[in-house]
Amino acid sequence: MPTVELALSNSAYANVLRAALTRNGNYQVNPCQIPNVMTKGVLVVDDQALDSLPRPLPYPERVVLITRNDPQHLARAWDAGIVSVVFEDEPPGTAVLAVMAASLRTTKALPLRH
Repeated sequence: MPTVELALSNSAYANVLRAALTRNGNYQVNPCQIPNVMTKGVLVVDDQALDSLPRPLPYPERVVLITRNDPQHLARAWDAGIVSVVFEDEPPGTAVLAVMAASLRTTKALPLRH
């Protein structure tokens, strides 16, 4: 079962997203303050959590960033190598699709521990 580490300061959005991801039983969702970049799985972060992650970001293709639709925020995501960005005013279903895509990308053998 794929793991999703959820580090979002908007607790209402995080709760809805967690419920949507666990509803079908396909994901093990671990809410956290700071995601563990050494754990194999998807990392869902906001700007605050992104700032706490090391640079360069290991395997940025597995990160889903929830952020504002702002050029400065998008540039930070681009510079970090993040390919999945969901705007914070989009419905949680959009974030679920981004998590699914990131999860598919992480099924490739990542040399990380479970």
